[in-house]
Amino acid sequence: MKEENELEEIQETEEVEEELVEMEDIEALDEKRLPAEEVAPAEVIPEEEIVDERIYTVPLRKAYWTGSRLRRANRSVRIVRQFVERHMKPEEIVLQSEVNERIWSRGIQKPPRRIRIRATKNSDNLVRVYLAEG
Repeated sequence: MKEENELEEIQETEEVEEELVEMEDIEALDEKRLPAEEVAPAEVIPEEEIVDERIYTVPLRKAYWTGSRLRRANRSVRIVRQFVERHMKPEEIVLQSEVNERIWSRGIQKPPRRIRIRATKNSDNLVRVYLAEG
């Protein structure tokens, strides 16, 4: 009995989806697939208490002194980490993907000579490193 009901529901939804696709009404299609009861509410992420925020220009010219041109971008990431560790004294450092993408933007052989970053430290001694605007 349950199987028959499920099959009927599936056939009905397929028919409705076909009609909606024909009408090119994508929004109605999404609403039909995800009823309000099944949609999970957006999780609220608590904001961190920022204790300290600083903007630095990190020189990456030492990355060009490596023995191999194929290690420059890797070394640049390590240089940024060492710089932040030396200046902010954190327990843990988290580089945001935008910083990593900027370093790797021209490939492994030609990272930028310097990069401007914004480092924020929260109450747990966690430092997050972002790109500085401008």
